[in-house]
Amino acid sequence: MFNIAYAMGQGGSGAQGGGFAAFVPIILMFVIFYFLLIRPQQKKTKAHQEMINNLKKGDRVITSGGIHGTVTSLDENAATVEIAEKVRVKVTRGSIAGVSQPAQDDSQKK
Repeated sequence: MFNIAYAMGQGGSGAQGGGFAAFVPIILMFVIFYFLLIRPQQKKTKAHQEMINNLKKGDRVITSGGIHGTVTSLDENAATVEIAEKVRVKVTRGSIAGVSQPAQDDSQKK
């Protein structure tokens, strides 16, 4: 009778893992999430920040709202975008989604 109680107290199957072995699946899931979600998002954010820092007057840009225009002036936090002749809109730099056509330098013009 004591043998049955003793066997039941040990878990019966004897398949208990150590403390670290229980955390291995969680660590593995974090590594997968890092490489599939976190790292690509960090790269995208870094590329967008670099694009915003490299804006210059004359660049054709697209805002996050879908407005196409040409950068006419730049401030520290804002850019003035001309969307039509004599129609200028001041937008924050972060709301510029991309550069559709970079400004041409004098060396590129012929």
